[in-house]
Amino acid sequence: MLPPHVLRKYVFPWYQKIVKLAHDKGKLAIVHSCGYYHDIIDDMVDTIQFDGKHSFEDNIYPVEKAYQDLKERIAILGGLDMNFLAHKSSEEVYQRSKNMLALTKQGGYALGSGNSIPDYIPSENYLAMLQAGIEK
Repeated sequence: MLPPHVLRKYVFPWYQKIVKLAHDKGKLAIVHSCGYYHDIIDDMVDTIQFDGKHSFEDNIYPVEKAYQDLKERIAILGGLDMNFLAHKSSEEVYQRSKNMLALTKQGGYALGSGNSIPDYIPSENYLAMLQAGIEK
């Protein structure tokens, strides 16, 4: 764990170079960052200029809230919390996926998990999320 001042001094200048290379080639730059990042979101968006942010956790920053707060500034990717996907019913996963897609109908969002799809996510829950996206 690095405090914001250390990230700004040692890490973010490298991110800026990488993002500039991507942008110079006409590509998007997406960051995957788990955990608490509220203190550095302005750096990620305004200074580094990432185009998208992936990874959201319900107990830190639910994806619905992140989208409402950031939709004009950065694309929101994934965000269905891993614990939610692992422990809720397939119907609850389907409904939350549909609700998220309805909330984000103006764009700037890609449906997906808050991280990955490890083997402890029930297959029926993963498929319920996909089905919601297919029906969009």
